[in-house]
Amino acid sequence: MKLTNNTILITGGGSGIGRGLAEAFHALGNKVIIAGRRQSALTEVTDANPGMAHVTLDIDDAYSIESFVEEMIEFHPALNVLINNAGIMRGEDLKAPNIQDAEDIITTNLLGPIRLTGALVPHLQKQSSAAIINVSSGLAFVPFPSTPTYSATKAALHSYTESLRVHLKGTPVEVIEIIPPAVATDLTPGRTTEDPRMMSVEDFIAETMQILKTKPTPAEINVERVKFLRFAEATGNYDKALQMLSQLSLPNQVATKA
Repeated sequence: MKLTNNTILITGGGSGIGRGLAEAFHALGNKVIIAGRRQSALTEVTDANPGMAHVTLDIDDAYSIESFVEEMIEFHPALNVLINNAGIMRGEDLKAPNIQDAEDIITTNLLGPIRLTGALVPHLQKQSSAAIINVSSGLAFVPFPSTPTYSATKAALHSYTESLRVHLKGTPVEVIEIIPPAVATDLTPGRTTEDPRMMSVEDFIAETMQILKTKPTPAEINVERVKFLRFAEATGNYDKALQMLSQLSLPNQVATKA
């Protein structure tokens, strides 16, 4: 993947990892457009980064995605990189499940990226150099039982990304997966760098961008702190990792949607 002279759309770009990626790519001279639900968050980011653009998008609204993509292509015809980053995480008790929570998580984390990717793929294949980057999670490989549907959506997004890469082989579109560990974002309440389990956004973005500079670009971007989960099964540490995650808890609170 080339790291400069791109036109990049990043969902969930108003905070956390999305904002970090947006600012990193913006600093390299790319045209960056961030998308999300919260106008105030988007404006805060673009005000701090002159030249960056923003547009509101409800990734859950299937009917708006088609018109959104049409407008994006009309106003940004050079668009050649899509970063699917928007997501929500909610704690769940599967002994007394809240099906609406599960459906919301699936819609945002899985259907949203699939719909947006499907709508943009025809355009991206017309570019001389393009990329689709899906942000999954280390929890795609070992689930966090306190967030079962979130973990399941990230496992599904990983699988979808693998298949997408096969389908787009031989086209100008690279398919890359960024696999974060626990990062101190607003994905759930109480995530801070004071928690030793959390990697700072700044450190995560710096290491991620360094890996992206590798030539050829790896199909997966794994920072050091996620490798224990990513390769737990291959290294024989799956049961240990699952037990570790099973001992952790998460307040059943709704995180702000990106």
